[in-house]
Amino acid sequence: MMEVFWLQSALDDLARLWMAADSALRAAITAAAHRIDAALQHDPASKGESRELDERVFFAYPLGILFTVVEAQQAVFVHSVWRYRRRGE
Repeated sequence: MMEVFWLQSALDDLARLWMAADSALRAAITAAAHRIDAALQHDPASKGESRELDERVFFAYPLGILFTVVEAQQAVFVHSVWRYRRRGE
């Protein structure tokens, strides 16, 4: 099992999104953050899509994240978080 670390930049992004949200969106953001943590604990290198270098992106509505996996440390580092909208929102 991997340990998931949210870098300060990602925590700042998450806090900014949460503070700007209404109560329903806050609940969705909180639930998505929990789903992200759970998903990245098990085989994170297979989650999401690869990007430049060792970076990957992963989506758990309404959040997207940029993360890296460091196998030698059994760690996942979440670098940034953003909100995305579904069509029609």
